Amino acid sequence: MLAVPAPYSLRPMTVVDIPAVLEIDRLSFPTPATEQLFRNELTENQLAHYQVLARAAAGESATGEVLVGFAGFWLIAGEIHISTIAVHPAERGRGRGEWLLLNLLLEACALDPLLVTLEVRQGNHTAQSLYRKYRFEEVGLRRRYYRDTGEDALLMTVDFAAQPDYCRWLHDQAAVAARATAD
Repeated sequence: MLAVPAPYSLRPMTVVDIPAVLEIDRLSFPTPATEQLFRNELTENQLAHYQVLARAAAGESATGEVLVGFAGFWLIAGEIHISTIAVHPAERGRGRGEWLLLNLLLEACALDPLLVTLEVRQGNHTAQSLYRKYRFEEVGLRRRYYRDTGEDALLMTVDFAAQPDYCRWLHDQAAVAARATAD
């Protein structure tokens, strides 16, 4: 796991997290996911890997933490497909999505994949910029990919064979992130 500055922490998502994850999902996407989708991903899908970003907040919840983001990927036939990344609106623009992405990529490196891929809304320039920062390249377009809006998706990929130093580079980025302080 990526070491993030206190009061934040990253950990695997559990079924107990689903209500908070659903709230962040609802605030982040035009068509939110369902409780059953996340429940299935966590309990039935052996290919799925999900994480949450939490902020310590004594007194705000029974666990002493508040979830501020989540992310997930599937490992399919040696390829990592990032399925979702979302950050609560109150925490956006402060590097929280970058922590989630970087941690997913570090976990991916441990699985020795051939490549990492994702789709991103064509109009989501903020996310595209973050993905390019982490060496994702645009490799295709999926027309009308998002059924909720009809928007096209850019297909972006990191090809590990083409970038043999990628995981070492990611670990360097993680060291930089660990030295950063939360605002």
